[in-house]
Amino acid sequence: MDERFKKQVDFALEIDKEKNIFRQTHLSGHGRNENDAEHAWHMAIMAYLLKEYANEPVDISRVMIMCLIHDIVEIDAGDTYAYDPAAKETQKAREEAAKERIFSLLPDDQKADLTALFEEFEAGETPEARFAKAMDNFQPLILNNSNGGSDWKEHGVSASQVYGRQSTTKPGSAILYDVTDKIIKDNVTKGSLKNDL
Repeated sequence: MDERFKKQVDFALEIDKEKNIFRQTHLSGHGRNENDAEHAWHMAIMAYLLKEYANEPVDISRVMIMCLIHDIVEIDAGDTYAYDPAAKETQKAREEAAKERIFSLLPDDQKADLTALFEEFEAGETPEARFAKAMDNFQPLILNNSNGGSDWKEHGVSASQVYGRQSTTKPGSAILYDVTDKIIKDNVTKGSLKNDL
């Protein structure tokens, strides 16, 4: 096995660990907590299915790769719950260190490619990154809604917190944001979200 191939296989085995990082969001049908790999796969497929709702034309293959790699860093950094302000304070530093270690397993050219895609997603400045961020928000939102908002209720999440998290949905898809707005309002009415508006 040559050195390049060995590095690629080592990376493939390393990212398998993403399946062990569990999120606060539960699978639909009140299933178990989803893991990061399931989240990434689900939002990548959703991006392909919902691409017609992007605000701008997008290279859907780039969007899908961003969706698939955006949480690889959580192998080291752990999942940061969207509504945990204390964990959010250290998230960037933890994820930067993880990005460097994990992507450094790859050959230099592929490390550069995936690092650039990861950073593009984080910056949210291209049409592809904006749409990928919309998917990152919309996927857990619809899962939580399918479970009657139980994850929000369990954690005492407020409507303003969800609107804050969803602020990066509208730049990627105004249509998905309109659906999001309705879901939030419905969950306030049901009592799954605290009404602090």
